[in-house]
Amino acid sequence: MKIKRIAHIGLAVKGLDAPKDLYGKALGLELKGEEVVETQKVKVSFIKVGESNLELLLPTAPDSAVAKFLENKCEGFHHLALEVEDIHAAVAELKAAGVRLIDETPREGAHGALVAFIHPKATFGVLLELCQYPESH
Repeated sequence: MKIKRIAHIGLAVKGLDAPKDLYGKALGLELKGEEVVETQKVKVSFIKVGESNLELLLPTAPDSAVAKFLENKCEGFHHLALEVEDIHAAVAELKAAGVRLIDETPREGAHGALVAFIHPKATFGVLLELCQYPESH
């Protein structure tokens, strides 16, 4: 598996305005826009930090994974995303190695990416996302 970089750090939030004010205005980071990811029932806002991003995750439905996360935990760190060269090969390699996966088949994520999550029980408590962006990204 070839990991290219840390793509983003996901932060679960209960609203977007205050975090965007902090990261955009107070810290002077570049806001990169928002989009709704219907398949994950979240609205995301990306904030550029060097070669990576912060991804603010706002649930759009009470049954979304992020809404459930916020019910049990406070706002803040949700997941770490690693960009891989070939997500299908990466998932197959992890599956063959017996690594516990949430997604055995990549699914649609923000920016047209394919994503697959590795279960936190396999990664010492960290929800790990693998992502592969389209060539046009």
